[in-house]
Amino acid sequence: MLLENCQENVSVLVMNEKNHIDIDVKTTFLADQSEIDKERFVFSYTITILNSGEQPAKLLNRHWIITDANGKTQEVRGEGVVGQQPYLKPGESYQYTSGTVLETPVGSMQGEYEMTTNDGERFLAPIAPFSLAQPRSLH
Repeated sequence: MLLENCQENVSVLVMNEKNHIDIDVKTTFLADQSEIDKERFVFSYTITILNSGEQPAKLLNRHWIITDANGKTQEVRGEGVVGQQPYLKPGESYQYTSGTVLETPVGSMQGEYEMTTNDGERFLAPIAPFSLAQPRSLH
């Protein structure tokens, strides 16, 4: 499998026992920054990245797929997260908060982090789909 945003032709593996990253997500609807009458729904998400593998790993790149209730999709790719490329030894975690804006009160996000080990082996840490929802907008 090749990661599209790599400029060089680098093989990227999926996680295994040696290289394993756990990702926890908590989301918040930001009513004070949202403008519902203008279809602007603002959400924050706090991500905790835990290296549960057997060797250190550095986060190189992120890839997000953000989808609103109308099916409109945004793809975001870039280096690191919030300007950082955290290096995590086994058992260490890194937490950050970021945000996104949707045109609907409900949506979802999913994606992956591209990680690298000390010896240059690259692997993907998948981020399972999670919901973004304005309170009381889901039945």
